[in-house]
Amino acid sequence: MPEPDLHVTSRPPAKTYHVKSFGCQMNVYDSERMGDLLSAQGLAGVDSAEAADIVVLNTCHIRERAAEKLYSDIGRLRLPRADGSRPTIVAAGCVAQAQGEEIAIRAPDVDVIVGPLAYHRLPDLLKQAQSGRAIDIDMPEVPKFGSLAPRRTALGKAGAGAFLTVQEGCDKFCTFCVVPYTRGPETSRPAADLIAEAQALAARGVKEITLLGQNVNAYADRPGGGLSLAGLIRALAQIDGLERIRYTTSHPRDMEGAGGDELIAAHAQVPKLMPYMHLPVQSGSSRILKAMNRAHTRESYLATLARLRAVRPDIALSGDFIVGFPGETEADFQDTLSIVRDVQYAAAYSFKYSIRPGTPAATMADQVPEAVKDERLARLQAAITESSLAFNRSTIGRRCTVLLERPGRKPGQLIGKTPWLQSAVVSIPGAAIGDLIEITIVDAHPNSVEAIPVMPSSSESAAA
Repeated sequence: MPEPDLHVTSRPPAKTYHVKSFGCQMNVYDSERMGDLLSAQGLAGVDSAEAADIVVLNTCHIRERAAEKLYSDIGRLRLPRADGSRPTIVAAGCVAQAQGEEIAIRAPDVDVIVGPLAYHRLPDLLKQAQSGRAIDIDMPEVPKFGSLAPRRTALGKAGAGAFLTVQEGCDKFCTFCVVPYTRGPETSRPAADLIAEAQALAARGVKEITLLGQNVNAYADRPGGGLSLAGLIRALAQIDGLERIRYTTSHPRDMEGAGGDELIAAHAQVPKLMPYMHLPVQSGSSRILKAMNRAHTRESYLATLARLRAVRPDIALSGDFIVGFPGETEADFQDTLSIVRDVQYAAAYSFKYSIRPGTPAATMADQVPEAVKDERLARLQAAITESSLAFNRSTIGRRCTVLLERPGRKPGQLIGKTPWLQSAVVSIPGAAIGDLIEITIVDAHPNSVEAIPVMPSSSESAAA
């Protein structure tokens, strides 16, 4: 007698959905677009998984425990509710792409498994799931973006700003990274589509757009030609109502050559382009960078930053670091600590190396013991905190604009972003989220600054 299909359940028609996003900003964008698809089907988004008929878990596969977070959530969702029902469970994102078959075996209650390149088919997959589990982890030749529903919300930063994916995938094949296997090769969206989407966002009141890509500075409007990222930024800067443009994440290799020169020039010439760049280095040791297949050296990375600072001296820099990569010695790690001191990062993200199955680094010799990784990570994070505090202190006294994004912890406080992506805490009677206001930075902490509003002078008040 055949085993029953555990996914076939008699459920009433779904009316609500909830999307939970793990990981990077691109996942946040993807989660919004999946929400758009479901909203276009007449479903209503809700704030909690407990209140939803459909729950989408949009996963990230960069860190070691990403899959365990997914299974933990599935374990909670599969339990019957008070009325005996359970939601339709969707496993989406990069873990679904990399481990779809394993999820199907290990988590029989999952109804839909869909990768990041196929989520435009989510409504069809949900229909298929009414008669049995639906799976789509293909990497289609036709990009998904042309099949998505129009954007209905400006997700991110409470509506003051929005993310806009312009490029997806990676051709770099760093030896520690799964992105080429989960997101596919580098592809760029047509500039005309991006400009139209940005215009629609600006028309809805969005004042800041962050352009997203696994290697965003590899953007090319069409293969072998068209607008580069710098050209796209210049085009977006012409949009009325759009006041700020940011982008992330860049690869040091793509900062070399003509494309890098154009992007650096844009930082000098486009006022709407914020003075901030996230440029991951991963290690301060050229020997380790070679083992990582990063295609840049410590020296070339520092030369790129020198070119940036030559045209925009106030630019804030952030980076990513991996400690404990296979073969990393104490001398290699000291090179990483020294590059933190040399660059004077405004912010940086740091992680212990974790084995990702299927990547070349997973089978390398000289794996670093966990205790050593822990100790090095603690030292690195202390150095980063010191660097961040020094940068924030260096901005005390600066007068700038902040884009207010969310309420602060205390009554009357609001938190906004400075041009250098600092979280600025300020109290301004009558101000609202989405306002651009002028402030002076008066105090600094490792992760934020305190500010006061700039009051108009008597002559300015008289002129008004």
